[in-house]
Amino acid sequence: MSDKSLLEQWRATAYDQSLSKTELENFWSKYFTIEKDIYVELLKNPDEEVRGTLKEVAAKYGQDVMTMVGFLDGINDSLKVANPIETMTEDTEINLVFDKELLYKNMIDAKADWLYGLPQWDDIFDEETKKRLYREQKQSGTIRKEKKIGRNDPCPCGSGKKYKKCCGRNI
Repeated sequence: MSDKSLLEQWRATAYDQSLSKTELENFWSKYFTIEKDIYVELLKNPDEEVRGTLKEVAAKYGQDVMTMVGFLDGINDSLKVANPIETMTEDTEINLVFDKELLYKNMIDAKADWLYGLPQWDDIFDEETKKRLYREQKQSGTIRKEKKIGRNDPCPCGSGKKYKKCCGRNI
């Protein structure tokens, strides 16, 4: 048994620098296919409260424990109650009860179009809602600068005076 937690073991495997670029690409390609299949199952019945030990939930989706740890690492921020992924063992009780809007937005943030583009989302959100969530997520990372008031511009207080003769006088 390793001294590392399951999460540390997963990350050591997933980000193993000793593997070649091709090996890492193959690893992630296989993982993303598995991840997509799990999401397809989860989204078929989004209100189902999937709970159990890590080992039981992994078996439910036909995965080994390590792959399920990787999946939990990705979905944990979208859950209504986060799992203790840093310290979990095979017998730790976990849940996959997710916030639908948050999960959709997190998939957009991760640029995982193979996930937020799944047809199962059509049964959960209408097109308008998906567009709104997409916009909200994209705008959340955008920094907007307010238009700077010029000295000779009209004062925003509505006095009719130039800014430099009104509210900008004391600056």
